[in-house]
Amino acid sequence: MSRTVSNRRKWLYTVIAWGVVLIIFFPILWMVITSFKSEGDAIATPPKFLFFHWTLENYHEVQESSNYFSHFLNSVIISLGSTALGLLIAVPAAWAMAFQPAKRTKDILMWMLSTKMMPSVGVLIPIYILFQKFGLLDNRVGVLVVLMLMNLPIIVWMLYTYFREIPAGILEAARMDGAGLWNEIRYVLTPMAVPGIASTMLLNIILAWNEAFWTLNLTTSAAAPLSAFIASYSSPEGLFYAKLSAASTMAIAPILIMGWFSQKQLVRGLTFGAVK
Repeated sequence: MSRTVSNRRKWLYTVIAWGVVLIIFFPILWMVITSFKSEGDAIATPPKFLFFHWTLENYHEVQESSNYFSHFLNSVIISLGSTALGLLIAVPAAWAMAFQPAKRTKDILMWMLSTKMMPSVGVLIPIYILFQKFGLLDNRVGVLVVLMLMNLPIIVWMLYTYFREIPAGILEAARMDGAGLWNEIRYVLTPMAVPGIASTMLLNIILAWNEAFWTLNLTTSAAAPLSAFIASYSSPEGLFYAKLSAASTMAIAPILIMGWFSQKQLVRGLTFGAVK
């Protein structure tokens, strides 16, 4: 009897899990399907789900009217560059807070996290004026630095959590063997925290890739990433839903593929230190 009840619960949980997955995934599926419709079919009432004339015309028009690969390259440079710069700063900072804590370390961590609660629009004007003064508008380096600063609190917090799970005695043993600060971080700490660093890196790439507010306000054409590429299909004449869906599909496809192939590493890193 208990086994029957257990099997029923298992099936119930499975059905609920699949239902949640379908609810989350359906907007993406609908977007992909709409990208293969004509503009007429995209706004048809009632909506046409599968029975319509499938076409690749939207993808051809998007590639011809916009320089997709230029936007794609900007997204790659900005997301990877902001991630690399963020890790370069966050790894030593998290090491110091985890293994050499000061009296106010937790207060500093909470202050850093609190900066994420401030609306981005609240600092848009001063940052825009600074960028204008130093010639950083529509510049990859400027956008890269801003995104790094926006995501730095999350990177430091995640790395701090991972580093806290590493026994301090291992680092003390390395110091006793003559390892300096740089060698301690490079040869002892970093290899042991690879899952955590990898998951932090992947999460930061995703956040930088999907960022729209700063990229739309600080770029126009030369440094515009894929988020600006999508926004270009919203015009005063109205929304072209089929072309907008095609552009959105082309923009999110690379990050979805990366997330799919790196999901094991991401899950492993997010659960790093959960089981001892």
